Amino acid sequence: MNWYVGFVRDFPFVSAIIQFSILGTLGDFVSAKIARFKTPFPPRIAFMKALEWAFLAIFIKIAFIGYQGFVSALVINGVLPSFFVENLLLNAFARSLSMNLQFGVFLVLFHRLLDNLVLQTVNWKNMDKALISLIWFWIPAHTLTFALPKDFQIGLAALWSFMLGLLLSLFSRSPQEVK
Repeated sequence: MNWYVGFVRDFPFVSAIIQFSILGTLGDFVSAKIARFKTPFPPRIAFMKALEWAFLAIFIKIAFIGYQGFVSALVINGVLPSFFVENLLLNAFARSLSMNLQFGVFLVLFHRLLDNLVLQTVNWKNMDKALISLIWFWIPAHTLTFALPKDFQIGLAALWSFMLGLLLSLFSRSPQEVK
């Protein structure tokens, strides 16, 4: 694990781009495969989706850095009590809640826009479900993520992206497909 931690510390944005492009694209592929029972997209589209995830990783990494400072600024300005900085779990929850209710909405919409561009389609269906996932999935997931040492946070977030794609594809299957 030392090589991983060293790489993440030395190249925070490059490591975020690599992790999200691999795990995000793999999540898209696996979830589409489960939902449709066929090859979900050709190699050219897989490459474009990897670039899409790489681009999103930059915004995600910036948000991870920025919302740590956001919660600290709320404490400094008396909006939140000091134990939101002192207590690891409360700090993780405050970061997750604020990030997902603000940045998360932008990310969901931007991600769908990029998906539409990559797939050359117009699909805004189920945006309500995607936005609600910020509450039932992303807030708890990022609370756990932000409770980890900083070096492991982006990697876990990329893994969560894969897991959410997997969960949503399993939920989207009809009862006949499950049998």
